[in-house]
Amino acid sequence: MTPAAFTVPALFVLLWSTGFIGARLGLPHAEPLTFLTLRYLAVIALMLPLALVLRAPWPTAITEVRHIAIAGLLMQGAYLGGVFCAVHAGMSAGVVALIVGMQPLLTAAVAGRLLGERVTRLQWCGLALGLAGVTLVVWQKMSLHGLSAGSLLLGLGALAGITLGTLYQKRYCPAFDLRTGSVIQFAAALAVTLPLAFSIETMQVQWTGEFLFALGWLVLVLSVGATTMLFRLIRRGAATRVTSLFYLTPAVTAVMAWLMFGETLSMMAICGMVIAVTGVALANRET
Repeated sequence: MTPAAFTVPALFVLLWSTGFIGARLGLPHAEPLTFLTLRYLAVIALMLPLALVLRAPWPTAITEVRHIAIAGLLMQGAYLGGVFCAVHAGMSAGVVALIVGMQPLLTAAVAGRLLGERVTRLQWCGLALGLAGVTLVVWQKMSLHGLSAGSLLLGLGALAGITLGTLYQKRYCPAFDLRTGSVIQFAAALAVTLPLAFSIETMQVQWTGEFLFALGWLVLVLSVGATTMLFRLIRRGAATRVTSLFYLTPAVTAVMAWLMFGETLSMMAICGMVIAVTGVALANRET
């Protein structure tokens, strides 16, 4: 494995894991869809001038625009909206992480039929180990308090969004300019999120320093940096291997929460991290 082949996935996992920290800092100051609306607007305000100044190529066919928009609606709107709203509705972070953590297995189950990818027995073992590791990492944060049919549907909607979005983009629009493509994807997510926020939320925001930091971090590091890396990984790698990296995010987030907020890091969680890393290594092993 070349240094770049290891560095890019590792950096993606590190950056993607900070999303949960940013959400924890920002959600107390704004309702979830309002928070996401501001996030999408900020990304568009940043990327649109950049794309115009750099004369980045725009899709020339309306079908390509439609495919990019649908992928963005699933990966940005449905996934982020589902996660943020599920937590706001009372679902524990552990349950949300476990539900979304089923993504690699779900992706592997349908990748063969939709993308023609072959998932080996060793990869299946790795995916199963990864899910087991994630379960151990989030076990202490698992709580049925606040769990409802509505929050469960939101969590499952987030799982469906990130899974279908990854598969859809891999199949229908694997290669597009990331600058103009980001504008299209976040505009599609905004077109749905803004009306929902306006209709069911107060849209009040506490403009504290903590909120501004969280918003800026999620825009620059997550929506621009980590998402760009995810798109590049989807373009270059098999869907099953790419999504297996998501097994590592709960472990990295747990370490960050331990360092930043003093949260408990149990021996069970540490064992889960080792198991998850082993599972991802098996899922990405060359056959």
